[in-house]
Amino acid sequence: MSDIALDVHISPEKLLDDLRSDVRQGLTASPKWLSPKWFYDAAGSELFEQITELPEYYPTRTERALIEEHAYDIAEKTDGSILVELGSGSSEKTRLLLEAGIKHGSLRKYVPQDVSPSALEGAIAQISQEFPSLDVQGIVSDFTDTLHNLPADGSRTIAFLGGTLGNLIPEERDVFLADIASALVDGEFLLLGVGLVIDEDVMVPAYDDAAGVTALFNGNVLSVLNARLGANFDPELFEHVALWNSDDEWIEMRLRATQDQQVHIEDLDLDVAFERGEELRTEISAKFRRGGIERELVDAGFRIDEFWTDPDTRFALVLARRTI
Repeated sequence: MSDIALDVHISPEKLLDDLRSDVRQGLTASPKWLSPKWFYDAAGSELFEQITELPEYYPTRTERALIEEHAYDIAEKTDGSILVELGSGSSEKTRLLLEAGIKHGSLRKYVPQDVSPSALEGAIAQISQEFPSLDVQGIVSDFTDTLHNLPADGSRTIAFLGGTLGNLIPEERDVFLADIASALVDGEFLLLGVGLVIDEDVMVPAYDDAAGVTALFNGNVLSVLNARLGANFDPELFEHVALWNSDDEWIEMRLRATQDQQVHIEDLDLDVAFERGEELRTEISAKFRRGGIERELVDAGFRIDEFWTDPDTRFALVLARRTI
C-alpha cells in the first residue's frame, strides 16, 4: 500500500478570512469583480465536471489527448522522481503521467495540491489503490501560496494543467511563474497546460454552452456567498454573460443584474447596490500565443524544451526547464 500523507497548510478559518477579504475588495471596486477560486464548493465542483464533458468545452479533452500522446515523452525528458500537481482536483488527467512515470521507472512520489481536503482525500484514496508502489503526499493549500511547502527530496516536475494559469491577470502570472521558478532548482521542470488564441466563435461557446450548465456554474458563486457569508443574493436576478476581450485576449465571464437591487452581506456588514444591466466579473480565462507564453516563461527563469499542440492548435502542453 502507498505511504499516504495529507499536509494541511491552510485552515478553514484562513480560507474564510481570504473569502471575506476578496469579496469586500471585489464588490466595492468599480467595476465589481469576484475571484474565480470561490466557484468551487461541492455544487460548483460538480457543475464544472459536467462542463468538461460538454461538446462545446474543448479544453479538457484536447489537453487530455495531448497528455496521452506525450506522457512517456515527458517521463523520459524529465526523468523525475517526484510529480507535483498544483490545483489537482480529481487528478483525472494526471493518471496518464503517473502511469508513464512508473513505466519509465523514475517516478516514486506524487504530490497533489488542492484547497479542498475532501477532494484530495478522495483522489489520494483512488490513486493509492491504482498505483500501490507510489508514495502520495497531499498538500491542502492555496496554489498561489504553497510553493515553499513542496517536498525537495528528489528531482521534481511541477504540473499546472487545465489552462488555470489563464485565470490570473498578467501581473499575477508574472509573480506566480517567478515563484515556481524560485521553488525549483536548475534542471527541474514545469509542465504547463494553456489555451491558445483561436476563432472567437469556438472560444466563446466553451464558456456559454447551449445547455446552460456554465450559466448555472457561474451563478452558483452567489450561492456560495449566501451560504458562507450570510449574503442575500438572488441568483435568479442575474444572467450569465461570456464574451471575448480582444484587447486583453481573454474570455470574461460575468453576471449581469437584470434589475436594480441591493444585496446585504451579513458577515461583512456590507450593502452592495447593483443597477439594472450592471455586470460583475467572475472569471477571466486568458488565451495565449506561443511567443507570449514563451516570453513569460523565459522571463520567469525557464527554458522551453517542448511546445506540443493539438492538430487544430487550440491548446498547448508546454514543458519548461528551470535554468539558473
